Amino acid sequence: MVDMPFALPTAVAGIALTALLAGNGWIGQYLEPLGIKLAFNPNGVVIALIFIGLPFVVRTVQPVLEDCEKELEEAATCLGASRWQTFSRVILPTLTPALLTGFALAFARAIGEYGSVIFIAGNMPLVSEITPLIIIGKLEQYDYAGATALATVMLLISFALLLLINALQAWQRRTS
Repeated sequence: MVDMPFALPTAVAGIALTALLAGNGWIGQYLEPLGIKLAFNPNGVVIALIFIGLPFVVRTVQPVLEDCEKELEEAATCLGASRWQTFSRVILPTLTPALLTGFALAFARAIGEYGSVIFIAGNMPLVSEITPLIIIGKLEQYDYAGATALATVMLLISFALLLLINALQAWQRRTS
């Protein structure tokens, strides 16, 4: 299930999420009478980006969890540490670099995501617009300068995130 966003084209994932979360969808039909609207607003965009980004977090955290030594947890328990103390002082410091790297990768993917979000966002001005869709709109209006300016800002953000991810991975290798 975690690899499903990698296996499906993002447009198919967006259509599937919209079919599930829309007012007449499998999940949306039960939530909308309660006043919870998930499709065609920012909530749906967040859900789509979580769906697309979660595999990056899982794929970076899973190897670290597999390499964790059970003896450290057992030693903490034998020394009288509670479950929370064992988690916060033994497990979490080991996971922190991998978690930060995974979330940075997920955020980098979310910045340029187009396929899955376009269907569920609804593209309502000042409510659920996404940057890739704004760029396409500018291109359709022959506003090449505006589209280029937005794309350049997105490119700079992506480069900054790549530098951050590389720094986090170097930190993770040093702390492992």
